[in-house]
Amino acid sequence: MSALAEIREAPGLDAYLGELEERLEHAVGTYRGVVAEVGAEALAAGGKRLRPLLVYLSAPPGSEPPVVAGVAVELIHLATLMHDDLIDRASLRRGHASAWSAHGPEAARAAGDYLFARAFAELAATGDAPALAILANATLCLARGEAMQRSQRFDPDTTIEAYLERCTLKTGKLFEAACRLAGGSGAFGLALGVAFQITDDILDCSGVTIETGKIAGTDLREGTPTLPLLLAAQRDDAVHAALAGEAHLEGALLRVASTGAIEESREVALAYSRSARACLNGELHREELESLTYAVVNRER
Repeated sequence: MSALAEIREAPGLDAYLGELEERLEHAVGTYRGVVAEVGAEALAAGGKRLRPLLVYLSAPPGSEPPVVAGVAVELIHLATLMHDDLIDRASLRRGHASAWSAHGPEAARAAGDYLFARAFAELAATGDAPALAILANATLCLARGEAMQRSQRFDPDTTIEAYLERCTLKTGKLFEAACRLAGGSGAFGLALGVAFQITDDILDCSGVTIETGKIAGTDLREGTPTLPLLLAAQRDDAVHAALAGEAHLEGALLRVASTGAIEESREVALAYSRSARACLNGELHREELESLTYAVVNRER
């Protein structure tokens, strides 16, 4: 049994996830037509449901986990995936055709916009203004992170600090929000999210398509400067030129691996994982959250 599967054995989690899926299906199916079709396919493709899982595990012991918050953060996540794939022209998502490649860019854009709006509608119905503020801030950070990624494209001289800031904005902030919406540690979620993103970027350089559900080497082809690519570009002129879009990509991923950049990137991911664990002290500690810090960095997809 995988670490994530063991975490999902937490008492009461099955009921929570069952209600979550029902609410997600209702949310995406409310608006009939291609938007509902695209949303239903995104849900059917599965996924880790990590952000709703964080909501559940961050709730104080004995309290009722806020399932609506789990729905909201997952809808935001699904929306960002649709828009990211559209922007990057990524043809695969979770081993299936991405929304834009299956239905066209207009449908993917409309579905993503709807899911963003629906997330806020779900949370607004609770009347919880502070929760809305948390989600709004996370969404603003997502947009800033995406804009930063656009500005860094094909720039192999992007600093490591700028890359980590982008990880914080694009991934860490929604993890942080998931924890805070349930009363948990935002600092834990932030560090966990960055560890997760760095691991994703490593898998793009080293993973196999059938295992990751995405085509390996996408970041290099799209000129997206990730930690392993930036470290490799500092050490190998051919990788530097490939990341800048000035040279052929053939064999570039093998050259990335030969520089030791993947191993060094993993050490950085592990450091963020340790930082997340360090946040789990006193009443904030929960065995499943600690296990999650290992699961996000020890995965193949």
